[in-house]
Amino acid sequence: MLVSARPLRGPLLVITTACVIGIAGCAGGDPSPAAAPSASAASPAVSAPAVTVADPWVKTAESGTTAAFGTFSTTGSTPVTVLSAQTSASSRTELHEVVVGADGAMTMRPKGDGFVIEPGTPHVLAPGGDHIMIMDLASPIRPGDQIDVTLSLSDGSTTRFSALAKETSGGEENYDDGAGSMHMSGGQGG
Repeated sequence: MLVSARPLRGPLLVITTACVIGIAGCAGGDPSPAAAPSASAASPAVSAPAVTVADPWVKTAESGTTAAFGTFSTTGSTPVTVLSAQTSASSRTELHEVVVGADGAMTMRPKGDGFVIEPGTPHVLAPGGDHIMIMDLASPIRPGDQIDVTLSLSDGSTTRFSALAKETSGGEENYDDGAGSMHMSGGQGG
């Protein structure tokens, strides 16, 4: 490559000089108050999430329906309600609880009012109890897979976490057709 060393003239000289002055002006000196970013613009306040999730996991499944679990907590001074959940495994999720039905059998049903997380009192999602139902799986969930979950909260915020896929027979749940049917044949287990 051949480089010519001739003096700069005309419009190129004006552009080059303007660039050099602009760079030099940015390199030092006291910035004017108008040029300095405000503290709030430079670093927005980051608040702690309203709900944190410990030990999140999801039950493995080849197809159909499964569930996600974990321990939800809040460090705030007021209760926060988990209103809904979305996952990377399916576009269809519901918050569910397990209750004793009129016939004495354990039955699962949607928890329309969400999971209330009280300050200082962890809310455990576990097989045979409250859980995030994941229906119409897009693909199998196998041991070791990571499923992303986003919770929508009553304060308008969201909390995200990743749940590890594990094989388990805890709670002995057998999720049927994805319509919320569940059969249980054992105690609550892990």
